[in-house]
Amino acid sequence: MPYEYRAVRIPPDADRDQTRELLAIHAEYGDWELARHEIWPGGRRQVTVRRRVRAEPLPPLPT
Repeated sequence: MPYEYRAVRIPPDADRDQTRELLAIHAEYGDWELARHEIWPGGRRQVTVRRRVRAEPLPPLPT
């Protein structure tokens, strides 16, 4: 089954709880799941989320 992928950049000053809350919101309301998590030098996080492509539209990724 094909997936739709989106990159989410999390600033270095975001703590673990803020990051977890952001990803939980994406999972609960947009059916996104974690595909990849990278921590870059300087503390910036690059998170890739995915969800299955469906016939009916789902809400977009909040920014």
